[in-house]
Amino acid sequence: MRADRLLSLLMLLQTRGQMSAQELAAELEVSERTIYRDITALSTTGVPIYATRGPGGGVRLVEEYRTTLTGLTPDETQALFMMNTPAPVVQLGMGEKFKGALLKLSASLPDARRANEAHTRQRILLDSSWWFQSEQDVPCLQTIQQALFQDRRLRIKVRWEAFNTVFEQDAEPFGLVAKANIWYLVYARGGLPHVTRVSQIVEAEALSEKFTRPLEFGLEEFWKKWCREYEAHPPFQARVRVAPESLPFLVQYVGDRARGQVTRSHIPDADGWVTLDLPFESFNEARTHLLGLGRAVEVLEPETLRKSLVDFAEQIINFYENKRGRDD
Repeated sequence: MRADRLLSLLMLLQTRGQMSAQELAAELEVSERTIYRDITALSTTGVPIYATRGPGGGVRLVEEYRTTLTGLTPDETQALFMMNTPAPVVQLGMGEKFKGALLKLSASLPDARRANEAHTRQRILLDSSWWFQSEQDVPCLQTIQQALFQDRRLRIKVRWEAFNTVFEQDAEPFGLVAKANIWYLVYARGGLPHVTRVSQIVEAEALSEKFTRPLEFGLEEFWKKWCREYEAHPPFQARVRVAPESLPFLVQYVGDRARGQVTRSHIPDADGWVTLDLPFESFNEARTHLLGLGRAVEVLEPETLRKSLVDFAEQIINFYENKRGRDD
């Protein structure tokens, strides 16, 4: 909308000072002609904005024109400048709105506070993603969000990876949680709360029927409790022996879930190996991660995982032996 664009243009000039029409057009994704029309519109309403042509020219506001945001301490302002657009906000389709909000806040600060922005951004960067974490496909996220805000029931199809099947169910969405850039849906089914990864939801339909959200339900409190129970009783657990030289690198291969195990004191066996109980989200995930450790880890339990690793290892050996035979 034009009103939003005019406000964004004003905030850009307040934040960055003089900008060329070309820079403004690129930032706002419009033509330069549109920028000049917007400048005229702002000037007509009394905003002290002017443009100068030629080398060194550009669009700017009269220096004294500024809206001051009060109440923020220097430390709070510095914390504001540390913020970037989180990946989950982008997945919700709110990335540009988030950037716009930060821009308006920044533009409203006094010059003395805004001078610290570049200083802070060049020294502090917050990255909430794990190493080698690929972006998850969450095609149903915005449908779920809309139903969530409207207190409407959902009909979802969830992929059950353990049995390679999909099952359908109705759900009452209570909340969405992004943990380490992975989205989880908190919902009620049969009167009981459940949690599932949004990436496992292959289809979602917002139904016309509404539901009554329990007044006593608190999303943050529920999530903290659920995480404690989840970590205490993970969906899948493997008992393994780990070679001593591999312990410092275990977190890199298995993930942060191993950190708590590795930092505990463990008594090594006669060979110097350490026995650990590692939590995983599924059988397949355990097999995939443990295969990467090769002979540096031995699976003790469950037997099904141990046999599966042996089977995969034998398949790999046979593949390369047959390929070498053909190449020779």
